[in-house]
Amino acid sequence: MADARAVWGIPSALNVLSNAPFVLVGALGLWSLRPGGAGAGARFIEAGERWPYLAFFAGLALTGLGSAFCHLATGNERLVWDRLPLAITLMGLFAATIVERISPRVGLFLLGPLVALGIVSVLQWYAGERRGEGDLRFYALVQFYPMLAIPLTALLFPSRYTRSWDLVTVVALYGLGKLFELLDARIFSLGGVVSGHTLKHLAAALSGYWVWRMLLKRQPA
Repeated sequence: MADARAVWGIPSALNVLSNAPFVLVGALGLWSLRPGGAGAGARFIEAGERWPYLAFFAGLALTGLGSAFCHLATGNERLVWDRLPLAITLMGLFAATIVERISPRVGLFLLGPLVALGIVSVLQWYAGERRGEGDLRFYALVQFYPMLAIPLTALLFPSRYTRSWDLVTVVALYGLGKLFELLDARIFSLGGVVSGHTLKHLAAALSGYWVWRMLLKRQPA
């Protein structure tokens, strides 16, 4: 990472602290989806439709914790705890899209296998690293395929809810975060204030917030 500055004794401080929004948004989402709670949970046609979003927001909160843990000290043993919850987050959102646009029954049936697939992709990468032959292709497929499939599904299939095009904003913000990550050092060189990786965290957390915002504002179509 380009920005390894320590602040208040925290190594890579901005990369660590910028994970706080993940935890906050994840906690807000889980609170809104609690059984019998008001808020986003009241926007579902069927109560079972909240399960993919529970996976999404739980994964988001755990991503913040895992990523902060990873940035405190680098190493594959820590990186695995960053990638595992992120895979769960992405697969949860993918399953939610299937539920709302193709079939609730199919989407809920696929939730478990999709989450399991995400977890296996991380474990496969980690096992390869332990053998000295790490291969990210499976993990990369699991990470990027939902980001392509979600907007394509939104284009091809009508939603059971209003505000369905908020998903385009969600994917765009996540994509912006990946761009920030690629430009990590270049952004940091523009003044040494903030790195692209820190901005990636903020853009991705904003993407998660947009999902929560969508759930709060939408209505059955």
